[in-house]
Amino acid sequence: MSGPARIIQGAILAVAILAIWSFPHPMRAQTISHPDGRLRYAIALHGGAGVEPHKLTVQQRQSLEESLRKALELGADMLAGGGTSLDAVERVVCFLEDDPQFNAGRGAVFTRDGRHEMDAAIMDGCSRACGAVANVRTVKNPIALARLVMTRSGHILLAGEGAEQFAEEMKVQRVDLDYFDTDARRRAWEVLRANEKNRPVPVDVDHGTVGCVALDCQGNLAAGTSTGGLTNKRPGRVGDTPLIGAGTYADNAACAVSCTGIGEQFMRHVVAYDVAARMAYAKQSLEEAVREILQRTLRPNDGGLIAIARDGTIVMDFNTTGMSRAAADSTGYRVVKLGR
Repeated sequence: MSGPARIIQGAILAVAILAIWSFPHPMRAQTISHPDGRLRYAIALHGGAGVEPHKLTVQQRQSLEESLRKALELGADMLAGGGTSLDAVERVVCFLEDDPQFNAGRGAVFTRDGRHEMDAAIMDGCSRACGAVANVRTVKNPIALARLVMTRSGHILLAGEGAEQFAEEMKVQRVDLDYFDTDARRRAWEVLRANEKNRPVPVDVDHGTVGCVALDCQGNLAAGTSTGGLTNKRPGRVGDTPLIGAGTYADNAACAVSCTGIGEQFMRHVVAYDVAARMAYAKQSLEEAVREILQRTLRPNDGGLIAIARDGTIVMDFNTTGMSRAAADSTGYRVVKLGR
């Protein structure tokens, strides 16, 4: 082979190698930047679908919006400072779990036997590592325990007594059972108990499942969700929140999703994963995937979801009367809403 031919062959090989390395890979983070060189991040969170803004007092609405705003700024500041999407998601969900306005952590609804059973899940879109807990009763922040399940247990989902034992081993913060009680949740439970003969199936009258999805400056996605379940549910019932693919999902190749609503419906249709699958296989945009699921797959008033695509696109949609939600990104976009 002549000298010029070898040079040309070498150049072609170099270009081919560069092209392979540059091709987006779901397991390797891609840095996403604005034209001016600033690294990009995005975050969205929810405090449950089904909220009816027109039924809230001015004070109730302001209090709910202020809590969402504080949670949003907490997560956005972490991402703007170079924090990871996983850390931001966990911290935001912990903040919402500590707020008794929501049905997660303190403020969780009552089960039929007058206690609390909480579920949570978290997922890393870079590695698809995930962790979840179900029916925990003494863990102050179930989302923190879910992350430890992901990183320290060798498993994905721990439930009931096994999850409580793991919490003891991990030395996470535990609280007395009445820590989660609130007067509002107790009243709602008592009303359902009084009318149980007329309404034997528990319903989600106390909306407030919380969740967060984020894209960090390294291009990694993450999702987390936490809930107290349904008021007056049977002890041991588990909804979609801790089931990876049903209520929580994240994959750097597509999107991160956190769902809220009637858990059984989201489980039947594996909604969180379906959003990502539609993007991967049907080549739908995030907006198209979410719209079709809410309008064609789910029934009216089933719930809603928040999602962020790998390019930072944020979608927050629902087919209920409202959904408390907030979102921000590095362009300066900020929104906090309860209704349409």
